[in-house]
Amino acid sequence: MTPINIVQLLILAALWGASFLFIRIGVADFGVTPLMALRVGIGALFLIVVLIVRRPLRASAGTLRRQAWPLAVVGVLNSAAPFCLFAYAELTLSAGVTSVINATTPLWGAVVAFIWLKDRLSALRSIGLAIGFAGVLMLVWDQIVAPAANGASATPATTALAAAAALGATLLYGIAASYTKRHLMGVDALTVATGTMIGATVVLLPFAIAQWPAAPISLHAWSAVLCLGVGCTGIAYMLFFHLIAVAGPARAITVTFVIPVFGILWGALFLGERVSAGMLAGCAVILVGTALATGVVKRIPGVGTRSGAAAAVDKS
Repeated sequence: MTPINIVQLLILAALWGASFLFIRIGVADFGVTPLMALRVGIGALFLIVVLIVRRPLRASAGTLRRQAWPLAVVGVLNSAAPFCLFAYAELTLSAGVTSVINATTPLWGAVVAFIWLKDRLSALRSIGLAIGFAGVLMLVWDQIVAPAANGASATPATTALAAAAALGATLLYGIAASYTKRHLMGVDALTVATGTMIGATVVLLPFAIAQWPAAPISLHAWSAVLCLGVGCTGIAYMLFFHLIAVAGPARAITVTFVIPVFGILWGALFLGERVSAGMLAGCAVILVGTALATGVVKRIPGVGTRSGAAAAVDKS
Protein backbone atom coordinates (compact mmCIF):
# COMPACT_ATOMS: atom_id res chain seq x y z
CA MET A 1 0.00 0.00 0.00
CA THR A 2 1.16 3.52 -0.78
CA PRO A 3 0.99 6.22 1.92
CA ILE A 4 -2.08 7.66 0.15
CA ASN A 5 -3.81 4.25 0.27
CA ILE A 6 -3.04 3.95 3.98
CA VAL A 7 -4.61 7.36 4.61
CA GLN A 8 -7.67 6.29 2.57
CA LEU A 9 -7.89 3.08 4.62
CA LEU A 10 -7.85 5.09 7.85
CA ILE A 11 -10.56 7.43 6.53
CA LEU A 12 -12.68 4.41 5.59
CA ALA A 13 -12.21 2.89 9.05
CA ALA A 14 -13.11 6.22 10.65
CA LEU A 15 -16.31 6.43 8.58
CA TRP A 16 -17.41 2.87 9.27
CA GLY A 17 -16.45 3.22 12.92
CA ALA A 18 -18.58 6.37 13.07
CA SER A 19 -21.58 4.49 11.69
CA PHE A 20 -22.06 2.87 15.11
CA LEU A 21 -22.01 6.30 16.72
CA PHE A 22 -24.65 7.67 14.33
CA ILE A 23 -26.82 4.57 14.72
CA ARG A 24 -26.82 5.01 18.48
CA ILE A 25 -27.76 8.68 18.11
CA GLY A 26 -30.52 8.11 15.57
CA VAL A 27 -32.17 4.88 16.67
CA ALA A 28 -33.83 6.36 19.77
CA ASP A 29 -35.81 8.87 17.67
CA PHE A 30 -36.39 6.96 14.44
CA GLY A 31 -36.65 3.39 15.66
CA VAL A 32 -34.82 0.49 14.04
CA THR A 33 -36.46 0.04 10.64
CA PRO A 34 -37.09 3.70 9.67
CA LEU A 35 -33.50 4.61 10.52
CA MET A 36 -32.03 1.81 8.43
CA ALA A 37 -34.45 2.38 5.54
CA LEU A 38 -33.27 5.98 5.38
CA ARG A 39 -29.64 4.89 5.56
CA VAL A 40 -29.84 2.47 2.64
CA GLY A 41 -32.15 4.77 0.69
CA ILE A 42 -29.76 7.72 0.91
CA GLY A 43 -26.84 5.41 0.15
CA ALA A 44 -28.67 4.01 -2.88
CA LEU A 45 -29.36 7.48 -4.28
CA PHE A 46 -25.70 8.45 -3.84
CA LEU A 47 -24.45 5.30 -5.56
CA ILE A 48 -26.97 5.60 -8.40
CA VAL A 49 -25.62 9.07 -9.19
CA VAL A 50 -22.03 7.77 -9.11
CA LEU A 51 -22.96 4.80 -11.32
CA ILE A 52 -24.65 7.04 -13.90
CA VAL A 53 -21.65 9.37 -13.98
CA ARG A 54 -19.13 6.55 -14.39
CA ARG A 55 -20.98 4.11 -16.67
CA PRO A 56 -23.31 4.26 -19.67
CA LEU A 57 -26.85 4.35 -18.28
CA ARG A 58 -28.19 1.64 -20.61
CA ALA A 59 -25.42 -0.83 -19.75
CA SER A 60 -25.78 -0.27 -16.00
CA ALA A 61 -29.56 -0.60 -16.11
CA GLY A 62 -29.27 -3.80 -18.14
CA THR A 63 -26.90 -5.39 -15.61
CA LEU A 64 -29.10 -4.37 -12.68
CA ARG A 65 -32.15 -5.83 -14.40
CA ARG A 66 -30.47 -9.15 -15.31
CA GLN A 67 -29.06 -9.61 -11.82
CA ALA A 68 -32.10 -8.27 -9.95
CA TRP A 69 -32.78 -11.38 -7.88
CA PRO A 70 -29.25 -12.10 -6.57
CA LEU A 71 -28.73 -8.38 -5.95
CA ALA A 72 -31.93 -8.28 -3.90
CA VAL A 73 -30.84 -11.32 -1.88
CA VAL A 74 -27.46 -9.75 -1.12
CA GLY A 75 -29.23 -6.48 -0.32
CA VAL A 76 -31.17 -8.25 2.42
CA LEU A 77 -28.24 -10.34 3.70
CA ASN A 78 -25.58 -7.64 3.54
CA SER A 79 -27.52 -4.46 4.33
CA ALA A 80 -31.20 -4.54 5.27
CA ALA A 81 -31.18 -7.33 7.88
CA PRO A 82 -27.73 -6.80 9.49
CA PHE A 83 -28.18 -3.02 9.68
CA CYS A 84 -31.47 -3.54 11.54
CA LEU A 85 -29.88 -6.09 13.87
CA PHE A 86 -27.07 -3.68 14.71
CA ALA A 87 -29.57 -0.88 15.36
CA TYR A 88 -31.54 -3.17 17.68
CA ALA A 89 -28.32 -4.14 19.48
CA GLU A 90 -27.44 -0.49 20.04
CA LEU A 91 -30.63 0.07 21.97
CA THR A 92 -28.68 -1.73 24.73
CA LEU A 93 -25.01 -1.97 23.78
CA SER A 94 -22.62 0.92 23.29
CA ALA A 95 -21.34 2.04 19.89
CA GLY A 96 -17.86 0.85 20.86
CA VAL A 97 -18.96 -2.65 21.81
CA THR A 98 -21.00 -3.17 18.66
CA SER A 99 -18.08 -1.98 16.52
CA VAL A 100 -15.89 -4.60 18.21
CA ILE A 101 -18.45 -7.35 17.58
CA ASN A 102 -18.54 -6.22 13.95
CA ALA A 103 -14.88 -7.31 13.74
CA THR A 104 -16.06 -10.94 13.89
CA THR A 105 -17.40 -10.63 10.33
CA PRO A 106 -14.32 -12.31 8.77
CA LEU A 107 -14.63 -15.16 11.30
CA TRP A 108 -18.16 -15.92 10.13
CA GLY A 109 -17.02 -15.45 6.54
CA ALA A 110 -14.42 -18.18 7.02
CA VAL A 111 -16.93 -20.53 8.71
CA VAL A 112 -19.59 -20.04 6.02
CA ALA A 113 -17.06 -20.42 3.19
CA PHE A 114 -15.80 -23.65 4.80
CA ILE A 115 -19.31 -25.11 5.10
CA TRP A 116 -20.81 -23.79 1.86
CA LEU A 117 -17.94 -23.31 -0.58
CA LYS A 118 -15.68 -26.03 0.90
CA ASP A 119 -12.83 -23.57 1.40
CA ARG A 120 -9.97 -25.18 3.27
CA LEU A 121 -9.39 -24.25 6.91
CA SER A 122 -5.85 -24.87 8.12
CA ALA A 123 -5.12 -25.75 11.73
CA LEU A 124 -3.91 -22.20 12.39
CA ARG A 125 -7.06 -20.67 10.90
CA SER A 126 -9.21 -23.02 13.00
CA ILE A 127 -7.32 -21.94 16.10
CA GLY A 128 -7.96 -18.34 15.07
CA LEU A 129 -11.70 -18.99 14.88
CA ALA A 130 -11.70 -20.44 18.39
CA ILE A 131 -9.68 -17.50 19.74
CA GLY A 132 -11.92 -14.95 18.02
CA PHE A 133 -15.15 -16.35 19.38
CA ALA A 134 -13.57 -16.69 22.84
CA GLY A 135 -12.94 -12.95 22.61
CA VAL A 136 -16.64 -12.40 21.92
CA LEU A 137 -17.53 -14.32 25.08
CA MET A 138 -15.07 -12.16 27.06
CA LEU A 139 -16.61 -9.00 25.63
CA VAL A 140 -20.20 -10.05 26.32
CA TRP A 141 -19.32 -11.13 29.85
CA ASP A 142 -17.73 -7.75 30.48
CA GLN A 143 -20.95 -6.05 29.36
CA ILE A 144 -23.11 -8.29 31.51
CA VAL A 145 -21.18 -7.59 34.70
CA ALA A 146 -20.67 -3.87 33.88
CA PRO A 147 -23.28 -1.08 33.97
CA ALA A 148 -25.30 -0.62 30.80
CA ALA A 149 -23.87 1.74 28.22
CA ASN A 150 -26.76 4.20 28.53
CA GLY A 151 -26.45 4.46 32.29
CA ALA A 152 -29.64 2.48 32.95
CA SER A 153 -29.81 -1.00 34.33
CA ALA A 154 -29.90 -3.72 31.68
CA THR A 155 -30.55 -7.31 32.63
CA PRO A 156 -28.05 -10.02 31.63
CA ALA A 157 -30.71 -11.49 29.33
CA THR A 158 -31.22 -8.14 27.55
CA THR A 159 -27.48 -7.64 27.11
CA ALA A 160 -27.01 -11.20 25.84
CA LEU A 161 -29.90 -10.78 23.38
CA ALA A 162 -28.42 -7.53 22.07
CA ALA A 163 -25.01 -9.20 21.63
CA ALA A 164 -26.67 -12.13 19.85
CA ALA A 165 -28.37 -9.69 17.47
CA ALA A 166 -25.03 -8.06 16.65
CA LEU A 167 -23.43 -11.48 16.12
CA GLY A 168 -26.36 -12.45 13.93
CA ALA A 169 -25.64 -9.38 11.80
CA THR A 170 -22.02 -10.42 11.28
CA LEU A 171 -23.13 -13.97 10.46
CA LEU A 172 -25.37 -12.55 7.73
CA TYR A 173 -22.38 -10.60 6.39
CA GLY A 174 -20.49 -13.88 6.16
CA ILE A 175 -23.35 -15.59 4.32
CA ALA A 176 -23.65 -12.61 1.97
CA ALA A 177 -19.94 -12.83 1.09
CA SER A 178 -20.23 -16.49 0.06
CA TYR A 179 -23.51 -15.86 -1.81
CA THR A 180 -21.87 -13.00 -3.70
CA LYS A 181 -18.90 -15.19 -4.58
CA ARG A 182 -21.26 -17.89 -5.86
CA HIS A 183 -23.79 -15.77 -7.78
CA LEU A 184 -22.30 -12.33 -8.57
CA MET A 185 -18.68 -13.03 -9.44
CA GLY A 186 -18.97 -11.51 -12.93
CA VAL A 187 -20.54 -8.24 -11.76
CA ASP A 188 -18.35 -5.25 -10.90
CA ALA A 189 -18.28 -4.02 -7.31
CA LEU A 190 -19.92 -0.63 -7.94
CA THR A 191 -22.91 -2.26 -9.66
CA VAL A 192 -23.22 -4.81 -6.86
CA ALA A 193 -23.17 -2.06 -4.23
CA THR A 194 -25.74 0.04 -6.06
CA GLY A 195 -28.05 -2.90 -6.79
CA THR A 196 -27.90 -4.26 -3.26
CA MET A 197 -28.64 -0.85 -1.75
CA ILE A 198 -31.63 -0.49 -4.06
CA GLY A 199 -32.81 -3.97 -3.06
CA ALA A 200 -32.37 -3.21 0.64
CA THR A 201 -34.34 0.03 0.26
CA VAL A 202 -37.24 -1.71 -1.51
CA VAL A 203 -37.40 -4.37 1.22
CA LEU A 204 -37.24 -1.96 4.17
CA LEU A 205 -39.44 0.84 2.82
CA PRO A 206 -42.87 -0.74 3.62
CA PHE A 207 -41.77 -1.57 7.18
CA ALA A 208 -40.36 1.93 7.65
CA ILE A 209 -43.63 3.52 6.55
CA ALA A 210 -45.65 1.27 8.86
CA GLN A 211 -43.35 1.93 11.83
CA TRP A 212 -42.62 5.61 11.27
CA PRO A 213 -42.48 7.34 14.68
CA ALA A 214 -45.44 9.48 15.71
CA ALA A 215 -43.32 11.83 17.81
CA PRO A 216 -41.35 14.65 16.15
CA ILE A 217 -37.80 13.70 15.20
CA SER A 218 -35.00 15.91 16.46
CA LEU A 219 -32.57 17.74 14.18
CA HIS A 220 -29.81 15.81 15.95
CA ALA A 221 -31.29 12.50 14.75
CA TRP A 222 -31.83 13.80 11.20
CA SER A 223 -28.19 14.90 11.09
CA ALA A 224 -27.13 11.44 12.23
CA VAL A 225 -29.11 9.66 9.50
CA LEU A 226 -27.72 11.97 6.80
CA CYS A 227 -24.19 11.21 7.98
CA LEU A 228 -25.05 7.50 7.96
CA GLY A 229 -26.44 7.55 4.44
CA VAL A 230 -23.95 9.84 2.71
CA GLY A 231 -20.73 9.41 4.68
CA CYS A 232 -20.88 5.95 6.21
CA THR A 233 -22.63 4.29 3.26
CA GLY A 234 -22.20 6.15 -0.04
CA ILE A 235 -18.73 7.67 0.40
CA ALA A 236 -17.47 4.71 2.44
CA TYR A 237 -18.48 2.22 -0.25
CA MET A 238 -16.72 4.31 -2.88
CA LEU A 239 -13.53 4.37 -0.82
CA PHE A 240 -13.72 0.64 -0.20
CA PHE A 241 -14.13 -0.20 -3.88
CA HIS A 242 -11.28 2.14 -4.77
CA LEU A 243 -9.01 0.37 -2.29
CA ILE A 244 -10.00 -3.03 -3.69
CA ALA A 245 -9.11 -1.79 -7.18
CA VAL A 246 -5.73 -0.23 -6.33
CA ALA A 247 -4.52 -2.34 -3.41
CA GLY A 248 -6.43 -5.63 -3.77
CA PRO A 249 -9.19 -7.21 -1.64
CA ALA A 250 -6.76 -8.80 0.87
CA ARG A 251 -5.32 -5.43 1.84
CA ALA A 252 -8.65 -3.61 1.68
CA ILE A 253 -10.24 -6.05 4.14
CA THR A 254 -7.65 -5.08 6.77
CA VAL A 255 -9.96 -2.13 7.46
CA THR A 256 -11.79 -4.64 9.71
CA PHE A 257 -8.95 -4.40 12.22
CA VAL A 258 -9.08 -0.61 12.44
CA ILE A 259 -12.86 -0.05 12.64
CA PRO A 260 -13.12 -1.03 16.37
CA VAL A 261 -10.44 1.53 17.25
CA PHE A 262 -12.53 4.32 15.77
CA GLY A 263 -15.80 2.85 17.05
CA ILE A 264 -14.50 2.88 20.62
CA LEU A 265 -12.86 6.31 20.16
CA TRP A 266 -15.95 8.04 18.73
CA GLY A 267 -18.22 6.50 21.37
CA ALA A 268 -15.95 7.64 24.20
CA LEU A 269 -15.40 11.15 22.79
CA PHE A 270 -18.92 12.06 21.68
CA LEU A 271 -21.19 9.87 23.81
CA GLY A 272 -19.08 9.54 26.95
CA GLU A 273 -19.18 5.74 26.69
CA ARG A 274 -17.31 3.71 29.27
CA VAL A 275 -14.20 1.88 28.03
CA SER A 276 -13.20 -0.88 30.44
CA ALA A 277 -10.09 -3.03 30.59
CA GLY A 278 -12.28 -6.08 29.94
CA MET A 279 -13.70 -4.47 26.80
CA LEU A 280 -10.23 -3.69 25.46
CA ALA A 281 -9.03 -7.21 26.29
CA GLY A 282 -11.99 -8.76 24.47
CA CYS A 283 -11.33 -6.50 21.48
CA ALA A 284 -7.66 -7.54 21.37
CA VAL A 285 -8.51 -11.26 21.54
CA ILE A 286 -11.11 -10.92 18.76
CA LEU A 287 -8.64 -9.11 16.50
CA VAL A 288 -5.90 -11.68 17.12
CA GLY A 289 -8.31 -14.49 16.30
CA THR A 290 -9.50 -12.66 13.18
CA ALA A 291 -5.93 -12.11 11.99
CA LEU A 292 -5.23 -15.84 12.31
CA ALA A 293 -8.56 -17.00 10.86
CA THR A 294 -8.32 -14.79 7.78
CA GLY A 295 -4.72 -15.68 7.02
CA VAL A 296 -3.40 -12.16 7.65
CA VAL A 297 -1.04 -13.87 10.10
CA LYS A 298 0.15 -17.05 8.39
CA ARG A 299 2.33 -18.40 11.18
CA ILE A 300 2.98 -17.80 14.87
CA PRO A 301 6.53 -16.53 15.45
CA GLY A 302 8.70 -19.23 16.98
CA VAL A 303 6.32 -22.04 16.08
CA GLY A 304 7.83 -24.41 13.55
CA THR A 305 11.25 -22.68 13.61
CA ARG A 306 12.95 -25.53 15.36
CA SER A 307 11.54 -28.19 13.03
CA GLY A 308 12.51 -26.03 10.04
CA ALA A 309 16.06 -25.75 11.31
CA ALA A 310 16.23 -29.49 11.89
CA ALA A 311 15.07 -30.11 8.33
CA ALA A 312 17.81 -27.84 7.04
CA VAL A 313 20.42 -29.77 9.05
CA ASP A 314 19.13 -33.08 7.67
CA LYS A 315 19.43 -31.77 4.10
CA SER A 316 23.03 -30.76 4.72
